[in-house]
Amino acid sequence: MNGFKNAGFNDRLSTAASAKKALLEKFKAQPGVNDPAFAEREEARRAVRLAREAREAERKAERDARKAAEQQALQAEQAAQEAERATREALEAQEAADQAARQLAQEAEAKAARDARYAARKARSR
Repeated sequence: MNGFKNAGFNDRLSTAASAKKALLEKFKAQPGVNDPAFAEREEARRAVRLAREAREAERKAERDARKAAEQQALQAEQAAQEAERATREALEAQEAADQAARQLAQEAEAKAARDARYAARKARSR
């Protein structure tokens, strides 16, 4: 069991300070904003971002065009259904009018036949 050391307070402080110093040196060793490699990476990121935005705009335009086409198709279908319904109602109204005219003609014919029978009966009894 060699892993455990009985370190004192000053040893722990010096170990913590050296760890902080190592982290600071590691951070300072990284290339800065003025580094050409940093500028290249930023330019690459910018190009990727612009390409992504262009693709998103293109997809949005396609989606909007598709929605507009669907909306127009829906409106055309609704107009066709409305025209079909109006035609059907007009035919039904025409059929109802024809049926009413036939019924009136039949009633008039039946009344004429009744009147003729009545007149014939009256003529026989006189």
